[in-house]
Amino acid sequence: MEEKKFDKNYIIGMVLIFGLMILMFYQNQPTAEELEAQKAEQAKVEAAAEQAEEQATTTAQPASLNLSDSTTVAQYQKTIGAFANTTFSDGTTVLENEVLRLEVANKGGQIVVARMQDYITYDSIPVNLVKDGNASFGLTFSTQDNRVLDTRELYFEPELTKNGENQVLSMKAKVSANQFLEYRYEMKPAEYLVDFTIRSQGLGQVINSGKPIALQWDQTGIRHSKSITYENRYTRLTYKHDGGKDSKLSEASDDDETGEVNVEWISYRQHFFSSILGSKTPFTSADLVSKNLVEEESRTAEFTKAYSATMPIALQGGELAQNMYWYYGPTDAKTMARYKELNLEDSIPFGWGIIGWINRYVFTPLFSFLGGMLPAGIAIILMTILVRLAMAPVTYKSYVQQVKMKVLRPEINEINEKHKDDAMKKQQATMKLYGKAGVSPMSGCIPALIQMPIFYSLFMFFPTALALRQKSFLWAEDLSSYDTIFELPFNIPFYGDHVSLFPILASVAIFFYMQMTTGQNMPQQQPGMPNMKFIMYLSPFIMLVFFNNYASGLSLYYFISNLITIFIMLAIKNWILDEDKIHAQIQENKKKPKKENKFQKKMREMMEQAEAQKNQGKK
Repeated sequence: MEEKKFDKNYIIGMVLIFGLMILMFYQNQPTAEELEAQKAEQAKVEAAAEQAEEQATTTAQPASLNLSDSTTVAQYQKTIGAFANTTFSDGTTVLENEVLRLEVANKGGQIVVARMQDYITYDSIPVNLVKDGNASFGLTFSTQDNRVLDTRELYFEPELTKNGENQVLSMKAKVSANQFLEYRYEMKPAEYLVDFTIRSQGLGQVINSGKPIALQWDQTGIRHSKSITYENRYTRLTYKHDGGKDSKLSEASDDDETGEVNVEWISYRQHFFSSILGSKTPFTSADLVSKNLVEEESRTAEFTKAYSATMPIALQGGELAQNMYWYYGPTDAKTMARYKELNLEDSIPFGWGIIGWINRYVFTPLFSFLGGMLPAGIAIILMTILVRLAMAPVTYKSYVQQVKMKVLRPEINEINEKHKDDAMKKQQATMKLYGKAGVSPMSGCIPALIQMPIFYSLFMFFPTALALRQKSFLWAEDLSSYDTIFELPFNIPFYGDHVSLFPILASVAIFFYMQMTTGQNMPQQQPGMPNMKFIMYLSPFIMLVFFNNYASGLSLYYFISNLITIFIMLAIKNWILDEDKIHAQIQENKKKPKKENKFQKKMREMMEQAEAQKNQGKK
């Protein structure tokens, strides 16, 4: 009975893919060492997280002032000095358009509610980026009479007017009728971007110009998705600085950056939504902090990360004049593209290098086009078909190389047997055979490497595609989150507390694909070689376990992609390739004289020299 063959180079290619897959998952999942470290310091971490959450959620709520108590009010007026001439009143003023609702408090003059008009959370309540004191914004400065004031403690007088169709809210903390500190908000119709200006008038003799003025913006990310760990994975502080550079703080642990220069904007991303503060004149520097508040999956936890940013503000001619803007809206390329000059799209996690380019200029517009005409699930399937058809030539070349290696296997076995005691001669004879036959030993790896940018681009695309959010397909209620067919009464580490069907289907498809490409040609385990049977089961296992908590749209893509690949390979095998013709072509190639290139010549000379040194050593 003829011995079963296999393509070792193809296996090497698959090993590279699996290795990169494992690396990719370890970038998004804690390592075993990190888990042990987390367990060892669990009490410390939890205490720090609770403290950070408490601080973040109470910063915006300074001690309330009982305005009906004249004694308390008098004491407060002494504390704030010249700004005691402001009329004290509690309450908020609403700025609202078709897509965004803001509420600005009299105390602090800051935004205390930022609500999306068109989006709801997984449990059907409006998406709030700011609510119930999870954010605070204010200036800290010194006065000429040696007071240190925080605008979050000051009262502002609101005045709501119109500028054409725009709503304009002026918040003034007054020293007198013509001396004041003003926060000015201007909201346009149907826009997520709100112009924001901090300016002063007549305060040159009030503010101490010799002392620093600091702007501080704190915010805690509010949970919006059913899996807080999954949402937290894509929740991150991003900022543009130093002439257009984009940088990020860690999404998995506490992180900070001190002294970043020329900061154009700071984004507190909460997966599908972002709170962004930018300045039309870059901040000269910024100190940034991100604290992770999520250690494990929880159905009751409310917050993901606590962010903080501190920037110095310079006086201009003794007065404040800082033109800025707020963006409260979706982390969506199409929406952010409206503000092209601000480059807000750079805050979207498209990926690095060529990965980001593919996502930004290929997959995002392609899916937007398909999703505009078709239901999201059908759009995913159609996009998958287009991607696999585009990659079909690579699949074809890969399969051709497998067949060539299969044809050469008997001769390679003869070489191995003939030179079984001399690895050097075995290698020389094998390379000579490859050269005569016109077969590249690395050809099995190249197709796999070509496909890796596509693989990783889609891995980044589906979990962050806003177009999939809360779009259902078959049994999946939300293609941007995991699908659930069964709830577990317990939590399995890495796997979760539920069973998702799409990852199971994708795992089965990958298993049959691996059987087609490697299972039928599986060799006996050789000493010192990777266990190929283990490699064959590794990919389905990864899909089954780790993708259980990922976006169901991603698992749907891999399921359909592997089905299509299986059909393509069956078509190539049964109707396109003729192994007899390939065998005949290889035999013809072997008869033709093969001219060595410089690399091959150099390699042959090096191997001959090594062989000569070896023989000389034996003498």
